[in-house]
Amino acid sequence: MDNSSGVGVIDKAALVLAALEAGPQSLAGLVEATGLPRPTAHRLAMALEHHRLVARDLQGRFILGPRCVELSAATGQDRLIAASTPVLTRLRDSTGESTQLYRRQGTQRICVAAADRPSGLRDSVPVGAVLTMHAGSAAQVLLAWEEAERLLTDLSGARFDARVLASVRRRGWAHSVGEREPGVGSVSAPVRGPSGRVVGAISVSGPLERLSKSPGRLHGNAVVQAARAITEAIASSSD
Repeated sequence: MDNSSGVGVIDKAALVLAALEAGPQSLAGLVEATGLPRPTAHRLAMALEHHRLVARDLQGRFILGPRCVELSAATGQDRLIAASTPVLTRLRDSTGESTQLYRRQGTQRICVAAADRPSGLRDSVPVGAVLTMHAGSAAQVLLAWEEAERLLTDLSGARFDARVLASVRRRGWAHSVGEREPGVGSVSAPVRGPSGRVVGAISVSGPLERLSKSPGRLHGNAVVQAARAITEAIASSSD
């Protein structure tokens, strides 16, 4: 079957984006996955990066960019984002702190939905922001249930270790104190898809002067309940 649209550059760009759905790719990987000549693959990847449809991970590999998340949210068709929006608002109102939903993308995590504290000192993370997987409670949650073989690589350079992730699995939530940013704390819990796989991390974040040195004690239960509500909403929408 011919999948050509008749517009060559669009068809080639679509090949690049489709190749990145499988995960991070080096330039050589893109060439192999798309069948495009190396100069063409490089030129298209750079152009897509300019428009934020493609980004780079910490190893310099190409990944899908934050613009893809923004476009997905704009369509209203993403079940995870649709399910999380009212929950994030309720969690913000009950805790008095900003809330976020993160999704892993390669070696980074992206904020795909958020509800900010309306006033006062707050931790504001804009939708589309690309953050590290090496620090923060959401990063801990997104890594805690990874396969052991992959985890060895993921933990290289992280500000937490396998013992911390074991505690996350045992408690069902993670917290961090100044790990991602000085003076900021956060609490996160896993959101699961219909198969039970972790598909996101919901977080509460704010200044340590309110969250204290033990933010999990303050908001761990609320964040877990919020994660459960999103998980149940996703399951209901897929029935």
